[in-house]
Amino acid sequence: MTQTVRLDRYILEVLMRDLVGHDHAPSAYLLYLWLWDRTEGGTRRHAASLSTLAADTGLSKSSIQNAVRHLAARRQLIAVTREGPTTPPIYEVLTPWRRTSAAS
Repeated sequence: MTQTVRLDRYILEVLMRDLVGHDHAPSAYLLYLWLWDRTEGGTRRHAASLSTLAADTGLSKSSIQNAVRHLAARRQLIAVTREGPTTPPIYEVLTPWRRTSAAS
């Protein structure tokens, strides 16, 4: 059975160009897409180890570490939390382009 994944147009029209072209971080874009799918477009959180992320995306662990750092710290497109020192990180996809102005 084939499932359809819905993406915001922003992800294809703006984010891809920003992450791949401007930031030279295609692994960050790929990881964001993978997390988007697993979190159903940011409607839920997903726990996964770096090894799992690497295996599921086809990227190396170091590429995943760099992508997570880029998406979380520099771009603030994901939030990463831990429930304990031995538990896998919990990822949340953020969608800052959806924010509305409080001044309206």
